[in-house]
Amino acid sequence: MRETDTQIATHQLQCISKIKIFLLALMCAFVSKTLSGSFINSILTQLERQFNLSTSLVGLINGSFEIGNLLLMVFVSYFGTKMHRPMLIAIGCMTMGFGCFLQSLPHFLMDPYEYETTVSKASNFSSNNFLCMRKETQIFTPTEEPSECTNEVKSSMWLYVLVGNIIRGIGETPIKPLGISYIEDFVKTENSPLYIGCLETGSIIGPLIGFLLGSFCVNMYVDVGSVNTDDLIITPADTRWVGAWWLGLLICAGANVLSGVPFLFLPKSLPKVGLETNMDIIEDERNETKTEKGDITMDFLPLMKSLFCNRIYVLFLVTSILQFNAFAIMFSFLPKYMEQQYGISASEAIFLMGIYNLPPICFGYLAGGFIMKKFKINVKQAAYIAFCISLLDYFLNMLCFLTICDNSPIAGLTVSYEGTQRDVYMERNLLADCNIDCNCQDKIWDPVCGDNNLSYMSACLAGCETYYGTGINMSFQNCSCITSSRNTSAFLGLCGSSPACSLMLQYFLILSALSSFIYSLAAIPGYMVFLRSIKPKEKALGVGLHMFCTRILAGIPAPIYFGVLIDSTCLHWGTLRCGKSGACRIYDSINFRTIYLGLSTTLRGVSYVPASFIVLILRKQIQSAESNTTVTELVINRKENEDKEINRQFIHLKDDEIQTKL
Repeated sequence: MRETDTQIATHQLQCISKIKIFLLALMCAFVSKTLSGSFINSILTQLERQFNLSTSLVGLINGSFEIGNLLLMVFVSYFGTKMHRPMLIAIGCMTMGFGCFLQSLPHFLMDPYEYETTVSKASNFSSNNFLCMRKETQIFTPTEEPSECTNEVKSSMWLYVLVGNIIRGIGETPIKPLGISYIEDFVKTENSPLYIGCLETGSIIGPLIGFLLGSFCVNMYVDVGSVNTDDLIITPADTRWVGAWWLGLLICAGANVLSGVPFLFLPKSLPKVGLETNMDIIEDERNETKTEKGDITMDFLPLMKSLFCNRIYVLFLVTSILQFNAFAIMFSFLPKYMEQQYGISASEAIFLMGIYNLPPICFGYLAGGFIMKKFKINVKQAAYIAFCISLLDYFLNMLCFLTICDNSPIAGLTVSYEGTQRDVYMERNLLADCNIDCNCQDKIWDPVCGDNNLSYMSACLAGCETYYGTGINMSFQNCSCITSSRNTSAFLGLCGSSPACSLMLQYFLILSALSSFIYSLAAIPGYMVFLRSIKPKEKALGVGLHMFCTRILAGIPAPIYFGVLIDSTCLHWGTLRCGKSGACRIYDSINFRTIYLGLSTTLRGVSYVPASFIVLILRKQIQSAESNTTVTELVINRKENEDKEINRQFIHLKDDEIQTKL
């Protein structure tokens, strides 16, 4: 008997050890998949510039990941529970690695990146045809040769990125639903929130590393090692700059492949924690085998019907779709928003986004899971906590409307040549009395900043006649349009943001950090309401269906329709040598802000309508259950009192009989 107990204890310890190994491996998989996802989000602007795409088309590339998910999501979530789940997760991780590698291929198949400029790079700055040449004609002429246009634009290369992202989405499909269902099946119920909180923490560590990697790669020139960077006349702050996006993708590919290796050595299933005897373990394994031998498609439709008849599940699904639309917009385009709104470089925007947003989210997830475990929060309490905390975050997030900056002053676009404000959507006149006889190209984006803190689209449009220096140190003098300053000189690039705008950036980052912590604090209680609202046998399908719906109704369309709205705020599109439009160079930051914050805030606000119904339904259900319990207790107490009265009367009758006999 003692030997049997020892064997059972050893078996239980092995089970606990294996589930912890699985949890650690799954955390690594979460880190690697979110690492690659956040890195791709951080380089969307670089892809836009590299392939000269519109924001809406870049949104399609971003949403293609969700398309890959949709191809297998529901079927993997349901049928995957009947198969070897760790093995499927391993295959998924390695598939994601292949997708990341495929996305990096265009860099090795394309010629070196060429940015638009009025400066003649072929002449090594020996010609001054990019300056104001009064009574002369500039040498720059667009090429009309179709083959040269094809060689320059490389329009088909972005399809590698699109297909690679679809493959990455296919590989990501089994990781979350099968991983969570595996944990839910083989751990104690009270430990589940903490374990899922650990997984969510892993899904935050990955993006943190991804954004730091993105910041590092974006700050490095795309063709580093193959071109002389000393000859560049653009900096990372320039809207024509393209960073080494391909380098990070290769790192992500390696991380995804390595994260899949541990799952190859994990078992298909584990004994459920809490089984006390070997007979229980054997019987449990027999039941699983019997279930697997049955027709696994037999109960698919009944389970689907049961899920859609579950009011809490459906309302949670609607809430998630609305909020995922808002978060897809905010997360995908936050670096672009910060870059355009506050005048910082893409590398700095990515770095600040990672540092200020992700650590608070990580602490919020851990705190939420700890609170659920420590105080043993029930479903009703979890719903109240999630709703109230999320609503507090919503009102806090609305303060971001106050952290605003004006458009960057660019002569002829956002302000007049005298520096006065103008309607950005009026007919633009980039020519003025100071440069009308300079024979300038008025479509080429090659900005310079004058000593009057006013930017111009090119040195020629600023009326500059001479220059000195080379590369990024080039400066211009004798600029006829710069009249409000003692000096009439200019230097490359847009003018920096004002001190007031820099202060607004700090306020925005602080609000963003607080908002991230508060919302993530509500995430684990909210997810527990979701998991506890569905039956155990519906759990894997319910999680997969939830992911399917949020992707098809939020993850795919949100970046596309929001990209179209962003494109409508573009003030100047880049111009290629073949005359076609390139990527947008400057946006109307006021309208950009209105669309970005207004749309995301509206979507989140509407989501609280179905969320409030969830709270009311749970409250009603629990009150009904408590009422039934009270009635049952009253009936039991009444029955006990009646039994006591009958016993008392019986004893009294017995005493009377005894007295009579005596």
